Amino acid sequence: MAFQSLYILEERMSELYERYASTGNEKDLLQAANCQTTLETREFYLIESRIEKVMNGLGLSVIGGDKLISKLSGGQRAKVILAKLLLEEPDVLLLDEPTNFLDKEHVLWLSEYLSAFPNAFAVVSHDYDFLEKVSSCICDMDAGTIRKYTGKYSDFLKQKNHLREEHIRRYHAQQQQIKKTEEFIRKNIAGTNSRNARGRRKQLERVERIAPPSVSVSKPKFCFLESLCSIQEALNVKNLEIGYYYPLLPPLNFTINSGQKIVITGFNGIGKSTLLKTLTGYIAKISGEFTFSDSVQLGYYEQDIIWENPSLTPLELITACYPSLCTKEVRRQLSRCGISNVHALQAVSTLSGGEQAKVKLCKLMLSPCNFLILDEPTNHLDVLAKEALQGALKGFGGTVLIVSHEEAFYRSWVNRVLNIEKI
Repeated sequence: MAFQSLYILEERMSELYERYASTGNEKDLLQAANCQTTLETREFYLIESRIEKVMNGLGLSVIGGDKLISKLSGGQRAKVILAKLLLEEPDVLLLDEPTNFLDKEHVLWLSEYLSAFPNAFAVVSHDYDFLEKVSSCICDMDAGTIRKYTGKYSDFLKQKNHLREEHIRRYHAQQQQIKKTEEFIRKNIAGTNSRNARGRRKQLERVERIAPPSVSVSKPKFCFLESLCSIQEALNVKNLEIGYYYPLLPPLNFTINSGQKIVITGFNGIGKSTLLKTLTGYIAKISGEFTFSDSVQLGYYEQDIIWENPSLTPLELITACYPSLCTKEVRRQLSRCGISNVHALQAVSTLSGGEQAKVKLCKLMLSPCNFLILDEPTNHLDVLAKEALQGALKGFGGTVLIVSHEEAFYRSWVNRVLNIEKI
């Protein structure tokens, strides 16, 4: 559908040629020739190769170009939408977290594609390596204002840090001068220098005050409630076939011991999320078996952000799940996860993707578990939240099975990497 207008033009051209063949009207022939020139100029006859290039770059070819959209996962649908937008080549392209569902190879391809993109684009992203590759300027939102910085992301960080340090220096210098002036006025307003003191007070009233330095955003604090698990083997998978209508992979065989931290890798669309949904009982297995230890208590974080009742507020959602908690405690738990009091009272559907992800994590943290299954938990999270989650998972004494495309997030703390194509 990215080329729908060209297909309509092709139909118009065919009609004109058919009409000319039956009537011999030269005007029809001329109009048809103009249509063909436009199609050739806009590379209509290279459409299939252009589509194939983008599908390969975003990892959609392995899914199959004829597969129905309704049969795709949320991440796969997002990639289809992105592919269509890229092929349309709009004058201005707006991308909101485009790397969330991409593997690192596809992120690299997208960064190269955008670097060569002839038109303008604006992107919101928490993937700072990606921003470094594609940006020529950064618009930074801070303390209710937005400021534009020229250059790469690393240039922006240096410039912002320098400006902040200069702002702090000027603010404190002005505060010292104000304090000194106020002290002079207080000592002399009723004495022989009262005229001088009144003059200084008028000058002080006209001074344009430098705003105090903005307070840094507080870092969320994630901590999972651990329950005991004394059995050594936490999960045993034997000849497990996963999929919806047919097996996506050969039979899977692996074991996970209690306390291990495992990451599952493999290209997007191969079945990583399907495996996790099978293990957690959200979808049925096709054949084979998997067995959790009797003492295992699962905690599951699903990749897609879906709410049964999106009109509820975070406060109402957490209270409904944990009715024994008082309102004050629910607010405290949400605040720990980075949800402000204002956002705690908004409908969860009106919150940003990052805020909704924090609500999901808050809900997960309040339930004791010893086996965490996490599907792309860093999607939508800012750098501070990622660091907090990384620390929480490092310190978690139970078992962790995680799907993540961000190697930098899990590299330092996982015990084992399982490539789903080879297990």
